[in-house]
Amino acid sequence: MSALPDWLHASLPPAARHGGLAIARLGSERSLGRGGLQLTSPAFRSGEALDPSFTADEEDAVAPPLEWTAPPPGAMELVVIVEDATSAGDDPRCHWLVWGLPGQRGKLLEGEVPPRTGKNALGNSEWLLPDLPEGETHHFVFQLFALELPLTLMPGASRADLLAAMEGQVVASALLVAQYTRSQEDEEDWGDDDFEL
Repeated sequence: MSALPDWLHASLPPAARHGGLAIARLGSERSLGRGGLQLTSPAFRSGEALDPSFTADEEDAVAPPLEWTAPPPGAMELVVIVEDATSAGDDPRCHWLVWGLPGQRGKLLEGEVPPRTGKNALGNSEWLLPDLPEGETHHFVFQLFALELPLTLMPGASRADLLAAMEGQVVASALLVAQYTRSQEDEEDWGDDDFEL
């Protein structure tokens, strides 16, 4: 696994410092937060826990809502990449690839289907619900990229295809980190009182 660039250390908790993150490959100290670009969520603050409603621990779970400020002038398109920075291997586990977002202030509502999505780690073009072993904590890095040119990628492209297409195009970037721990309470545990005899 490649080392995380020094300029990213202050923006990521130790457990989320995976050298293979998209931001480590495509971002730079100059582009991070450039023009005041920020990525936030009404569902959690950076560093806080994801609600189970965004994970495999609840039925009808969906992708969390995201909001972002206006990118620097000249940005033509925005890309969102979500990766599990706690995963092993050279590349972190990819949970979401989204592009085709207008280069302006905007948001994705909870469960909204984005304009264009690529293949997650399971090969599906949707939000990959975090599905963790009991008691294990993972850190998910939501990465926003502002590009100077629109992408010509077709929906369903792979992470490698998307990163290659973005190379040299990033004018600004922003980060949002969430963590999740699957607890015993998330397991369905039926007691005798749950049944009427």
